[in-house]
Amino acid sequence: MGEWITQPVSHFHGQPLPEPAIPAGYAALIERYQLPVPLPPRLAGTAVRHHPAPHPVWQLLTPRHRPEQTLEGQLVFALKWEGVDLAVLAALFRRSELTAELTQLVRSTPTGAFARRIWFLYEWLTERTLDVPDPGKVRSVPVLDPEQQLALSEGTPSPRHKVIDNLPGTRRFCPLVRWTEALRAAAARALDARAREIVGRTRPDLVTRAAAFLLLSDSKSSFAIEGERPPRARAARWASSIAEAGARPISLDELERLQRVVIGDARFVQLGLRTEGGFVGTHDRDTQEPIPEHISAAPEALPELLTGLIDYDRRALAGGVPAVAAAAALAFGFVYIHPFVDGNGRLHRWLIHHVLATAGYNPPGIVFPISAAIVRRIDEYRSVLQSYSARLLPLIDWRPTPDGNVAVQGDFADYYRYFDATAHAEFLYECVEQTIEHDLPAEVRFLESFDRFSSAVKELLEMPDRRIEQLRVFLAQNGGKLSARARQREFAALSPDEAQRLEALYAEFFGAEAFGAASPAPREQA
Repeated sequence: MGEWITQPVSHFHGQPLPEPAIPAGYAALIERYQLPVPLPPRLAGTAVRHHPAPHPVWQLLTPRHRPEQTLEGQLVFALKWEGVDLAVLAALFRRSELTAELTQLVRSTPTGAFARRIWFLYEWLTERTLDVPDPGKVRSVPVLDPEQQLALSEGTPSPRHKVIDNLPGTRRFCPLVRWTEALRAAAARALDARAREIVGRTRPDLVTRAAAFLLLSDSKSSFAIEGERPPRARAARWASSIAEAGARPISLDELERLQRVVIGDARFVQLGLRTEGGFVGTHDRDTQEPIPEHISAAPEALPELLTGLIDYDRRALAGGVPAVAAAAALAFGFVYIHPFVDGNGRLHRWLIHHVLATAGYNPPGIVFPISAAIVRRIDEYRSVLQSYSARLLPLIDWRPTPDGNVAVQGDFADYYRYFDATAHAEFLYECVEQTIEHDLPAEVRFLESFDRFSSAVKELLEMPDRRIEQLRVFLAQNGGKLSARARQREFAALSPDEAQRLEALYAEFFGAEAFGAASPAPREQA
């Protein structure tokens, strides 16, 4: 067991502080009790100065906020200023030598709001009962402060503790999201209403065609993220699964069915839940030993973790947790668990569609091409994934197996149950906004332009739709001009004057002046 930090420091567990300060709250508890947990993405402390500067990682308060160097003092500070961190609390409450002190903490202030929240969280996390009497008639308080963290709009009363359980998940799986300025701004933009506005002012036939293209685009992009270029039939099959997201509640059977769809040829892939360890990374070229970037949850933990994930899906959405944030917590939680040998990434992104569709966030029949947005931000996507994986990896005890896999030594399931999904929610909101403000309008604008271009071409020439699309592609590929090859082969029948007039039509409907930017890139119509 360590000691309380009583003097200002400039570094904490490898994290530089913006100015000398004394770590407090969860940071102090981690150090004092040597808790083996991933370091929270945001830490707190009390500065030496009375006007500490804002910082993205460190929340520094003034010296007058310095808590007592006791278990109670640091716990109350943490709940008051940092919110609930289930990973730290689970590791702390597992220390059996603290049970008596925690019992006394609650008994000394049985009606105190912080004491009752600590009492509830202890019993919720450990499934053990503290010897504490009924606090009597007192107003119930929420477990999560809804001003600090995203919580259920209406929780479940716990009469024993006189609290409202507004946690979005259950003990088996419950990532949490902190309110940040970026998340408050994103939620205030009401992107779902914006999408319905765009669709509402668009002709129904254009909406149908745009939806078909965006759906296939998302399917192809999801494979592209995994480094695959599937045949069109396989991409279309997965697109159909994406279109059906939200039609049925998720279950283990449903996830396994979707894995079969996404894998296709399963002769060389074990289907269903993993029965061995798993990791994301590479192998040493000489020894073939694994070099993990992420260690997946142990196989024996998978059934309970997935049960928790399924419960989270139902509880969070029914309880009014914002759909994009719930989708981020669920989907990134799934990919960290990595329950299957293959197909996890595509199912992780399918779960985003499932949550948004279940919540009615996207307009009927429209699938936001989230994967296409991710492809454009692939480095940021990987950074978000690694924001937790990198902190998790050093804490997991594993050994290489003879077949080049990993075997986890110990119980680390809590690392996958409880994590801070704030960065994941911020990233997903940005992707959703991009699909609504850019991809959807751009596709509608493209189809409107194509229809006008097609009508103008037909007034000039007798040309079938398929040839008009081929003409558009050739023009797009060559900066609005028909190449010499196209004039000599596919469109050799055109006279020089006709070719020139077709180029002028393309410029009129697809040029920078008409399209609002550079001409649209060559693309395949659905």
